[in-house]
Amino acid sequence: MTLVAAGTARVGTLTVQVDLTVGDEIVAVLGPNGAGKTTLLRTLAGLHPLATGRITLDDAVLDDAADGIFVRPADRSVGMVFQDHVLFPFLDARENVAFGLRSRGVGRREARRRADDWLARVGLADRATARPDTLSGGQAQRVALARALAVEPRLLCLDEPLAALDAQARVAIRREVRRHLASAGGARVLVTHDPVDAAVLADRVVVLEAGRVVQTGTMAEIALRPRSAYVADLVGRNLYRGVAADGRVTLPGGATLLVADRSVAGDVHVAIHPRSVGLHREPPGGSPRNHLTGTVTDVDGLGDRVRIRIEGPVPIVAEITTAAAAELGLAPGHAAIASVKATEVTVYPA
Repeated sequence: MTLVAAGTARVGTLTVQVDLTVGDEIVAVLGPNGAGKTTLLRTLAGLHPLATGRITLDDAVLDDAADGIFVRPADRSVGMVFQDHVLFPFLDARENVAFGLRSRGVGRREARRRADDWLARVGLADRATARPDTLSGGQAQRVALARALAVEPRLLCLDEPLAALDAQARVAIRREVRRHLASAGGARVLVTHDPVDAAVLADRVVVLEAGRVVQTGTMAEIALRPRSAYVADLVGRNLYRGVAADGRVTLPGGATLLVADRSVAGDVHVAIHPRSVGLHREPPGGSPRNHLTGTVTDVDGLGDRVRIRIEGPVPIVAEITTAAAAELGLAPGHAAIASVKATEVTVYPA
């Protein structure tokens, strides 16, 4: 079971490059606001037509701009879960779940039986007769998911499925949603701006920025080798771009970084984990290191650790223990030296 989408979709001044292949897996489309994530999802679901290109699902053409083919959403084997759930307010939970089945020709009794089965699967058997306005955000989200899954779609699209939940409910329901998605089978595509949702819910992540796919892979792969400032900030890495030669990377402006990997040459990305950065008030000794001088601009507590941003010729963020931060006594405006071993610098082709 494979979804293949390639082409462009246009909304206002934004052109979204639709470039996605999804097999029997869960793929998260991750990106900042305005990147085109929802447009991409709506295009897959048939709620927005392609401007160019085509979309196929198991070799069946759903959208082909050149040939004038466009299959209506109701005629696609697609389930859609919207960000705000969009439950019918005049129908109870059972009838909301049964609606998609009824619209596909399933008889009332059988549709209700299947709806009850799905409500039981998502833990809402006792809320079958409840109207949407009496459901909590988490319950409404599960009803919407059950409604989408009940029709056994070959493609399931979810737009920010956990966005409407408060923080406590989000944590509790995230893994539950993962379990239901894992058991559903088929191509499953969800849009999110939350890296935790992407990491927990998806098998693979596609990063979309300004309408273009900039990176794809597992969350761990993306975190190890970010390819844009957005991704680096998302996964908490320092990211630079420069030119590598003989174990040294020259950055714009002339500053250099020592790297242990001497096999990479030419245009490269350089990633440094903040926990690999040591901070000092005086120049440190020891093994060969990168020494980066600058001024502390931000000090942010993160539980038992502290993130400290240093601005200088090579801006860098360090993450150290609260005890180390207290011993250093660093505060905004203080001079500091960041040190990074060459072995802790990840370098890869740009």
